Amino acid sequence: MKSPQTFILIIFISLTTATTELVPRYSKPGCIEKCGNMTIPYPFGIGPNCFLNKWYAVDCNSSKPYLSALKNLSLLGVDLNEQMVLVNVSMSSDCQVPVWNISQIVNLVGSPFLFSKMHNKFNVLGCGTAAISSQYGNELAECSTFCSQRPVGSRIGNCYGMNCCRVKVPYYLDTYSVSVTGNKSCVSAFLVAENLYCHELFSRQSFDGDVSSIPTVLRWMLPRSYYSEASCSYNFSRHELPMSNNTSVHTGKCSCLSELEEGNPYLSGGCKVNEECTKCQEARGFCMYKVSYGGLRNFTCDYKFGHRRSKSSSRAIFLGVGIIILILVLNALAFTLYKIIQRAKDKRRKRRFFERNGGLLLKQQEAGNDGLVEKTKLFTSNELERATDYFSENRIIGRGGQGTVYKGMLSDGRIIAVKKSKVINQRQLEQFINEMVILSQVNHRNVVKLLGCCLETDVPILVSEFISNGTLYDHIHQENTHVFISWNMRLQIATQVAGALSYLHSATSIPIYHRDIKSTNILLDEKYNAKISDFGTSRFISMGQTHLTTVVKGTLGYLDPEYFQSSQFTGKSDVYSFGVVLLELLTGEKPICIRRFGGSISLVSHFMISFEEGQVMSLLDAKMVREGGMDVLLKVANLATRCLNLCGKNRPTMKEVALELETIRMSHFSPVQTDFGKVKYNGGKEEEILMLSYGVSTSSSIT
Repeated sequence: MKSPQTFILIIFISLTTATTELVPRYSKPGCIEKCGNMTIPYPFGIGPNCFLNKWYAVDCNSSKPYLSALKNLSLLGVDLNEQMVLVNVSMSSDCQVPVWNISQIVNLVGSPFLFSKMHNKFNVLGCGTAAISSQYGNELAECSTFCSQRPVGSRIGNCYGMNCCRVKVPYYLDTYSVSVTGNKSCVSAFLVAENLYCHELFSRQSFDGDVSSIPTVLRWMLPRSYYSEASCSYNFSRHELPMSNNTSVHTGKCSCLSELEEGNPYLSGGCKVNEECTKCQEARGFCMYKVSYGGLRNFTCDYKFGHRRSKSSSRAIFLGVGIIILILVLNALAFTLYKIIQRAKDKRRKRRFFERNGGLLLKQQEAGNDGLVEKTKLFTSNELERATDYFSENRIIGRGGQGTVYKGMLSDGRIIAVKKSKVINQRQLEQFINEMVILSQVNHRNVVKLLGCCLETDVPILVSEFISNGTLYDHIHQENTHVFISWNMRLQIATQVAGALSYLHSATSIPIYHRDIKSTNILLDEKYNAKISDFGTSRFISMGQTHLTTVVKGTLGYLDPEYFQSSQFTGKSDVYSFGVVLLELLTGEKPICIRRFGGSISLVSHFMISFEEGQVMSLLDAKMVREGGMDVLLKVANLATRCLNLCGKNRPTMKEVALELETIRMSHFSPVQTDFGKVKYNGGKEEEILMLSYGVSTSSSIT
């Protein structure tokens, strides 16, 4: 049987060679840990699957490590604690050339490495002046030397300004250039590791004017996947590194939990308490350590300190520790109980909100429509709070009579519009539930798609797809818009809206009347396709039913006069409102308060009078006439007058309107241009006009 002295000898040998499990490993299991006498810790590694990514790959040639992704720079050391590597950077200078650019030798752009401002200094050797600049051309530091006939010396550690100067670098750099001005002598300028002079690895390095390489410190960073505590099994901290272009680079760092631990915190189970410290504490000694270059710790034990402890002091320590543990346990129990109570209260409050915000009404609708359960998603309040930065004012993209709309992003990356209702009464609540139920039944490319709702907050919330290019009203009537919608696009939008209304009236399983068609309820996506929105006042129509008798609702200027007088809403009422939208597209004027003619007047009345008198061309937008041609605009104007007939029976159906618009569009127009250019009209004349670009994006809004 082996004696205790033999085991101690075995442990000592294992600590020296780092080949057993008693010493924590620095490289991944199954990977080579050393290259020569140098330890290569993860995220760096030698061999396949031994490093984090290609930038951390190390080649070991002739027992010397090299960073293969950085043009095989010679690796001199890796420090996990400071997140730095020491490399040898090749240096060349020409006494005949006044300007030398070191960025041609090492360029770190695109890599996770930066020249460290903390561990490097800008040095100048010789007689002259040198300046270091960033890749953006701004000068970062300048250093001038005093000329002397005395030699520089055998080591640049003795640098006091005579033929040699040294300054700090204010930023972290991924590349840099150096401009050197000599004075009839050789001048060299470079970044060099600040603390290399006192380190034993470089005590033999000579800087006598004929140097082929210099040691430089690079700060390495972690990729974004390591920017959270989830990727670090130990202590995690974030760091911000300032760059020269007034920006900063973010990175994270892992470190062991205790100062008495050693090893690699970037590996699971990589940190372990030093065995010598464990034995020291068991013998009531005091464990101490000194940090050497590279973050390695040399541990020692002071047994005298431990023997001075008395038995009474040990009991007092144990008693104090016991009391602290008891207090911590009681606090943990109290905190857990508090959380349980809060969760119960929160659950009851959300259930109360769900019932108050129409949850029971929604269940009644679900019971009467089997498809509704599969198409509608109930979002949690926590999901929507994270998506909208807790309903931040900066996320507001629209305000309306029924609520506020926020732009948000779900955890899966989808951009959404979150409509948060105002404090509502029972009638408004029915409108909200009605809009959700109707949208859940509609699946059309020109109708805003409903994603779900949330009923567990103080006011109900509707979640739909985000439409990025605002409303049709903004693009027609707002003077500050930067995009001109051409006639081709206006006719396309009108055709799409007519097709969507035709789908709602006749293609759905139960006909749907919108009841509030207007240009502010027509949204445009990134390709300027139309999307009908705001179904708060819409209604289902039973099969065989011809009209709805309801309280008159709508918007002044768009409201069907027949519906206003009889309170009976039909599909032809939507046709009338669509006819007003056609007039907006033709004339560029608002439904009420036409400034061109002075005073307030109805656009429909003025248009119908002008049409009867044969003067309708005077009302049309001049740009539309030049681009679309008189015959096409007259066809659309004639269709608009039929839609605006005071007698609903004489109006066409939405299906007929959609078919006629599609026929006009396909017969008379070529594909829309996608950039600024010249358009040739029927008369052969060329004129510069601003055409719609599909790639342009304007400010976003949603109703």
